[in-house]
Amino acid sequence: MKKILLFSLLTLILSFKSQAQKKPNVVVIYTDDHRYTGVHALGGQAVKTPAFDDLALNGIAFTNAYIMGAFSGATCIPSRAMLLTGRNLFELDGQGRTIPEEHTMMGETFIEAGYYAYHVGKWHQDMKSLARSAHSGAKVSGKPSYLTDQFRMPYSDWQADGNYKKENAYLLTYNDQGEVVKRALNKNDKAGPTGTEKIGPHVSEVLAEEASDFIRAYAKEKPFFMYLAFPTPHDPRQAPKKYKAMYPEENMVLPPSYMSQHPFDNGHIVLRDEKLAEWPRTEAIAKKHLSDYYAIITHLDAQIGRVINALKASGAYQNTIIVLAGDSGLAVGNHGLMGKQNIYDEDGTHIPFIISGGLLKQEDKGRREDALCYNFDIMPTLCDMAGIKTPASVSGKSLLPLINNEVESVRTNLYYAYRQHQRAYRKGNFKLIEYVRAPDKNKKRGDIITGSRVTQLFDLSKDPWETFNLADFPEYAAKVVSMRNEMKSKATELGDTADGKRTSVDFWKYWD
Repeated sequence: MKKILLFSLLTLILSFKSQAQKKPNVVVIYTDDHRYTGVHALGGQAVKTPAFDDLALNGIAFTNAYIMGAFSGATCIPSRAMLLTGRNLFELDGQGRTIPEEHTMMGETFIEAGYYAYHVGKWHQDMKSLARSAHSGAKVSGKPSYLTDQFRMPYSDWQADGNYKKENAYLLTYNDQGEVVKRALNKNDKAGPTGTEKIGPHVSEVLAEEASDFIRAYAKEKPFFMYLAFPTPHDPRQAPKKYKAMYPEENMVLPPSYMSQHPFDNGHIVLRDEKLAEWPRTEAIAKKHLSDYYAIITHLDAQIGRVINALKASGAYQNTIIVLAGDSGLAVGNHGLMGKQNIYDEDGTHIPFIISGGLLKQEDKGRREDALCYNFDIMPTLCDMAGIKTPASVSGKSLLPLINNEVESVRTNLYYAYRQHQRAYRKGNFKLIEYVRAPDKNKKRGDIITGSRVTQLFDLSKDPWETFNLADFPEYAAKVVSMRNEMKSKATELGDTADGKRTSVDFWKYWD
């Protein structure tokens, strides 16, 4: 009898030990053009996001999370490269389109630590780097084919060798019986947006279902790592009609930073995103775009809710770390802009970032953490939380000491860059933005277009929407000088110099 009791006790101890040593599953959900106030619980705006709000309620929301910027108008390229490598903007290979093998990626790191890695959705880097980031995946989108249409999204099946071909991409459409069927792309498939919910399922629905299917079917002993990358709420801001109906355009309340036009040329004022609406951006135009934006966010929120429910129904939720983050801000009428090709907070760099899931301690649920951080801090943080080694190629800072209340901050300042046109520096509540438009020669007429330089200074504690420029007031002259000096020192530290790899013009040459 004693032997039986001893054996049972030993089995119980070993069982507890096994549970304690079991590594957590990790799900990283990355959304596209999803600004900080695109989560109701974070920004308090009229957008309805019950699933995102629940993640925040049961997790830690980092209220001062940012991307560092971009050297490309397609800011999602460097943003995703920074997330996936844990490296800052100036450490990427060029604009971040290609990820070299020496830059160890998030998926690779978890694979090496014994995880099964799975990819669902958008990919914006080279396809070889995707192949080394996961064991398998589903509904790869973004590359190698894209139709700018959320109801006609071209998908590719997983290719272990990374050899994706446009001719193998396909659409999902409804047949006469209402069933979802595959259809090969053809020459008549022109760029949209021309799709509707009658043509085929929305991309957010497709990706959420693939992720949920994987979770429901997963039966391996290994913990899993999933990168679930949505191409929404990026334009075209198409949502099913019932979601659009939630936001009557005439009832939309515009944020404090709404303007009919930007007050000066920011260096890159005319490009694809800014052509989505005519100038001036009247209130009616801004309200329409904001209505469309909120509608597609609420639809996306519902799909992510399905993934969280699948985690809970499968029993995996209690041992899963969930990260929700956006890849950039978005203006949608703020400061007279439409896109994210700027370094204003809400319009370009401020992102939602939440760590949630069943593993968080009760005292951390609903926590708001206002320490400064970047999206490339996510990778080392997850490595530390999962108890795996952070690769040497990572330069981001782990937020685990912050989470564990061992430190009050991991960064004392932030530096931002957008192409050769804009630089910004934040310290405390103050943020300095400098703009340079280099002289340009008109090739047809031979005349010189004069360059320009503009300075902005904002006190974010009083002016979070960045509407009142303090730079020209005498009482802030010393603050501007000190911020400029610190910004230039930070630029030198980061290697923000003309090297010919990213831009054809050096910001600092013309700023000086």
